[in-house]
Parts: sequence; structure tokens; C-alpha cells
Amino acid sequence: MNLNNIHNIYFIGIGGIGMSAIARYFHAANMYVAGYDKTKTEITNSLEDLGINIHFNDNVKNIETPFLDTQNTLVVYTPAIPKDSKELNYFKTNGFNLLKRSEILGLITKNTFCLAVAGTHGKTTTTSILGHLLMECNVPLTAFLGGISENYNSNLILNGSEVSVVEADEFDRSFLTLSPDLACITSMDADHLDIYGDASELTKTFEDFSKKLKPNGKLFVKNGLPIKGITYGIEDDSDYTVQNIKIENGAYVFDVKTPNTVLKQVQFNLPGRHNLSNALIALAMAVEYGVPSPQLVKALASYKGVKRRFTYQIKSDDLVFIDDYAHHPEEINAVHQAVREMYPKDKVLAVFQPHLFSRTKDFGAEFANSLSKFDEVLLLDIYPARELPIEGVTSNWLLNQIENDNKELIKKTEIIKKIKASKAKIILTIGAGDIGAEVLKIKEALVHEN
Repeated sequence: MNLNNIHNIYFIGIGGIGMSAIARYFHAANMYVAGYDKTKTEITNSLEDLGINIHFNDNVKNIETPFLDTQNTLVVYTPAIPKDSKELNYFKTNGFNLLKRSEILGLITKNTFCLAVAGTHGKTTTTSILGHLLMECNVPLTAFLGGISENYNSNLILNGSEVSVVEADEFDRSFLTLSPDLACITSMDADHLDIYGDASELTKTFEDFSKKLKPNGKLFVKNGLPIKGITYGIEDDSDYTVQNIKIENGAYVFDVKTPNTVLKQVQFNLPGRHNLSNALIALAMAVEYGVPSPQLVKALASYKGVKRRFTYQIKSDDLVFIDDYAHHPEEINAVHQAVREMYPKDKVLAVFQPHLFSRTKDFGAEFANSLSKFDEVLLLDIYPARELPIEGVTSNWLLNQIENDNKELIKKTEIIKKIKASKAKIILTIGAGDIGAEVLKIKEALVHEN
């Protein structure tokens, strides 16, 4: 398909974080963009502010006339859209060009120098660091992010079209539509077992991804993963490694050993060894792309993070409130490590909303183990997202496995009251569901109290 022949692009699920970045991209390219989503959010509001028309009722009558032209219209949809979607089925049965989000990314990036970030954790932060590094060094790039960058207040970084930076998403095997020049794999922990069945199938799919590189392409892998590539790691013998780590004023200061040199006194302002690892691989890919090291060191120091990735909502001497998107046991462990490293003597309260019945079932024991490490745990009901309930899999079932004397199952309406009753200095909200919508209310209540 030649995208130059398309004038109208219609998005089903336009409010998704990945979908909205592509909608912004085509809008910036002066194509006519509109779409549907089931709920109004900050993301849909920001798209409407650009002049993109969005409706929230799944009905063919709401589709504007230009998008009913099969010759000039491309329909982009997300795999998260239900099979019984009226609009999706209308486009399918009437001969329209339909592409999944991953397929359109594959088309956009095909004729660019593509840097792709894969892995079950760390994709969004790593992609946004890499996009920021290249942007600060004035590389002509487009970066599609799976989160809202704090530096750009957007999930799209647009500075040209020669280079593309993308998240290579393993969900639904989406990343197999990409053909990167440089790619990395940050992690391969079992996840999305509702799609893959078992962890070995997930590993095989990452191996398939590693073979999608263009001729002479380079693959970077976190040291210890069972796939060959240029290795990176922290305080180890990797090709790219972080050394001499210090914490100064809440920021990491460290050296980076590359195959050819050592970058001294590198500063990075996000807490957590997992974020340090994300910064390292972004640096490594930018170095291999060819950006001068002194520029990269300066650019990294100005990186501010991604919304809902260890985001400080309140940071005072007597109260710290952090919000994070963590929804897998390993991600919760990473948040725990980060908060204990920064606040080793303070009491920590975690408010967690499990995401998906299948994930909760698959990792019940691991979730319980991760959550048991906090001083207090407030657990919310499971956020179902695209799923129906699974018998016996409830938040109460999970609560009973958590080994912690200070644990409680609560309703969303009780969050503020329970936080205020706690003596903890560090408050964490964790999860990928609609707990994010509660963050501002919690912040306002706590700021008001203080």
C-alpha cells in the first residue's frame, strides 16, 4: 500500500496511547484524520484540541462522509477493539483498506532508518529516552511513544522523517511487522500468556523478532537473555556497561564503558536500577547510530521522564507521592527497589490495582511476593480491560496470598480516606487500569491536607 495515495485516515480506538501517536503523525502530515473511542480521556481531549473529530458512540451513522469513500480511506484499528464492534465490522464488510496499528507502524517506518525497542518491560521509558537523545542532537526523527513524555507533553516527537524510533510491542506479536536497523530487547519475562499460552512461545517470538532486522542491522540485548547480540548491563562485563554509580541529590551519576571509550560523569535524573538500564540502552543505540558522545551526555541530563512511570506527584520533606504504571510482578519489584534506594528509612504504602484476570491468575504468587515487600498494601479490585472474569480469580484471592500484616482490600472510593489514615511517608499508586484517573484526586486531597 502506498500511503501517499491515501487522504483520509480513520482510527477505531483512537484514544489508545499508541493509536493516538499515529493519529497525531498523520494529522501533522496534513491528512484528514478522525476516529472513534469508547471513552473520553485527556488523550482524546488533546486530539480534539488539534482539530481531530472524535465520537464516543460505536455507530456507523457517526462516521463522517469523507471516510465512507473506500478508495481514499485507510482504517486503522487496535487489537483491543471487540470483535462485535459495529464500525469495525462495517469497514470489514464493505471493502475498505484496514490495517492494525502495528501494520501501519511497519509501513511508516519501512523507508526510514528505524530504531526499535522491544521487551516485556521498559519499552516506553527507553523509547522516550532514545527519542529525546536524538531530538536534542537534532537528528531528523519521528518517535512514536507508548506514553506521554514529560519533556514534550506528547506521545509523538516530530523533527523530520529520515529516522524513526518505535516501541516494538510483543502483544499480539505486533512487532513482527517491523524491519529495524537497530533494535534492542530489554527483557523477556513471561507476560501476555492469554495470547501466547506459555513462556517458551513468547521466547520464540522474541527470537523471530531478532531475525526481522534489516541486512547489517544490529541487535542489543540485556546481558543474560538467551539471544545473541551486543550486550548491555549494570556493573558487569557487558559490551556497554554502567560503572561507578553514585547518588547525588536524588540523581544517578555514573560512568558508561562502551566498546571504544568511557563516558565520564553521566547524570540521569530518574530513580531505580531499571531506569538506569533503560538509559544505558538508549545511550548505546544513540552511540551506534553515530551521535557524538558529549552531546548525548548533555541530552541525557535534561531527560524528565514519562507520565505514570515513577512520576513524583508530591515531593516534600514530610510526604512523597509517586504514581507508576507497573502491572507485572517484575515491574513492581523494580518500583520497590527504586523507592527503597531513594528512601531507605521511610515507611512505604502501596496502593495496587491488578490489571487483567488472566495476568493475575498467571502470576498470583509472584504478585503476592512483590507486594509483600511494602510496609502497607491497599489492594483494589481487578481491572478487567478486555476480559471477562475468571472463576476464583479475585483481588481477595490475591490478598490472601500476600504475607503482610498491613494489607487490606478496598474500594476506589476509599483510597483517599485510607491513605490519610496511614502513617507512611511514601505513598505509591501502582497499576495500568483506571487507577491513573484517581491520581489527581489523591494529589489534591493530600496537598490540601498539608
